[in-house]
Parts: sequence; C-alpha cells; structure tokens
Amino acid sequence: MLNQKSILEHEVGEDAHLFLLITKIEKKVTRTNKEFLSLELRDISGTIAAKMWDGFEVFLQSAKEGKITKVDCKFDEYNGTPQLIINRIRLAIESDNVTHSDFLPRSQRNLDEMKAEWNKVVDEISSKYFRELIQKIFDAETFEKYCNVPAGKAWHHSYIHGLLEHTLEIIKICKTACDIHPELNRDLLVAGAIFHDFGKTEELTYETNFDYTDKGKLIGHIVIAAMRIEEKAKEISGFPEALKNQLIHLVLSHQGKLEYASPVIPKMPEAVVLYHADELSAKSNAYLNVAKNDRQGNTNWTNFIRLAETAIYIPPTDENENLKESLFD
Repeated sequence: MLNQKSILEHEVGEDAHLFLLITKIEKKVTRTNKEFLSLELRDISGTIAAKMWDGFEVFLQSAKEGKITKVDCKFDEYNGTPQLIINRIRLAIESDNVTHSDFLPRSQRNLDEMKAEWNKVVDEISSKYFRELIQKIFDAETFEKYCNVPAGKAWHHSYIHGLLEHTLEIIKICKTACDIHPELNRDLLVAGAIFHDFGKTEELTYETNFDYTDKGKLIGHIVIAAMRIEEKAKEISGFPEALKNQLIHLVLSHQGKLEYASPVIPKMPEAVVLYHADELSAKSNAYLNVAKNDRQGNTNWTNFIRLAETAIYIPPTDENENLKESLFD
C-alpha cells in the first residue's frame, strides 16, 4: 500500500519525492524553440500538470500513459493552477512495491451495498421483458465490468465503481419523478437508467488508467448500448417492438441535445426525466468533487473549471455550520 502525502496536501514551493501515474505525456516546444516534457500525473486524490525542462530524453523512450513513475519535483503554479516542476523522473520498478490500484480513486460507497441495491431495483421491475433483457445483457463478466468501470474519464464519478454509483443515483431521481408524476412509465424509466451508460463497459478502460478504448472512440457508449439492446431484444420471444424502440430512444436521447452527442433529442416524458436525472447526478457529483479538491489557494473559490465554464464557490465552513444550526435547531 502506497504511503505518501497526496498532491492536494502539498504547498507551492514545497519539494517532494512522489510516485505518480502518467495520464498524459507529450514533448512540446516553447515559443523560443526549446523542447520540454509536458505531463499530466495522478495520485488517488486527482491529477496535476507537470513540466520537465531538461534531461527527459532517455525517460521518454520508455514512458507512456498508464505507467507509474517516481518523480523528484517542486510544487509550483501557473496562472493560478497548481503544477509540478520535475527535476528527475524514472519509471517505477518492482522493488518499489507500488501498483496501479494505489493511484486509481474508488467510490466512497460500499460495493456490496451498491450491488444489493442494484439487485433490489431489478427485482422491483414488473415488466418480464425488461427483466429478461437485463439478465441477457448483464452476464457475470459484463456485470463485473459494469460494477468496476468509472462513469467518466475525468468529470463526474470518475473513479472505480463510479458507473454503478451514478446509475443508482439516477434511478433514485427517476423514482422520485414517478412518485410526483405517477403517469410516467416507471419500468421504462428504471430500465433506461440501467442501460443509459451501459456502453461505457466497452468505451472505457480502468485497469491501469482511465481512458477510451478504440471502440469507444469510434462508436461511443450511446450507440454501443443501443446496438446491444437491439441485438438481445431479438432473442426474447414476444418482446414488443414499441417497447424496445422506447427503451432505445431513452438511451439515444439521454444526453439531451444533438450538440451534446445525443443522436436524437428527448421526445417522450420519460426521456426528458432521464436526461435531467443524468444531468443532476453528474453535475452534483462533479461540482462536489471540484469543491473538495480544487480550492484556489486560501480563497473560497476553485480554479476556473473549463467544463463548468466558471469557478465554483466554496462556502466557509463556519457559514455551513451556522446554516445547519438555523435549519435544524
């Protein structure tokens, strides 16, 4: 088990010797035509940009994304964003006693509890067609991947077991919507939530690093899931064509807009609910993680977050405590 301070615990100007995982690596050139090594490195708490100005040529011959490194570095910042300046770097060796699991974050939720929650959700589905479809698609190997894969590479639920956690959150939101609007098709919504990101089991890798597979880049998780539903529904006797098309529509439209990579926009009430449930789960998780891990110095703000198109405000702790007292005393 790796025993070192996380990158979040170091201050600007501090020297450190750390094991870190390479998530990006590239040789670049400055405006004055000087070559340097640009990296993104991660530990279990997150990622950080890094630069090395000299002496990296030999290392670059064997280094690649997904490799573990040991770095002698100084913590710095550029435009208000933390970065490392690397003095020396090498690949980890067997005697270092570090593994990829030391660097890949995991869900804070207990996996067995999430699996039990999943089983309860599936058992509560009344449609025999959806239950059989789930059984056909989620064989033991596929379910294992589904339970381990992150929901995303970097933005939301980007940790081991993240997709399962994200899916269970969406199901809870969808069930609440059904309680408010009982005319919604609860089975369809729950099945749509289960399958909406199923394709990420083939789109993402998670064994040594979070990244996209060739199939993921070429086809994408939305189409992968739609294709699998179409294929397996044919194996189920009497599966209603209309019901199958509605389920596939929920999968295809769950990102809400064409410019967000949904092949179609939501055209059913259940599709609209699933889209917003997905957004709520994803963005709540992303903003909470950013607020926890990306505070800018001693301010109450994070750095500018490109995917959020804003910095995020972090209320002072004492304000949060006062709010709790005023609400619940």
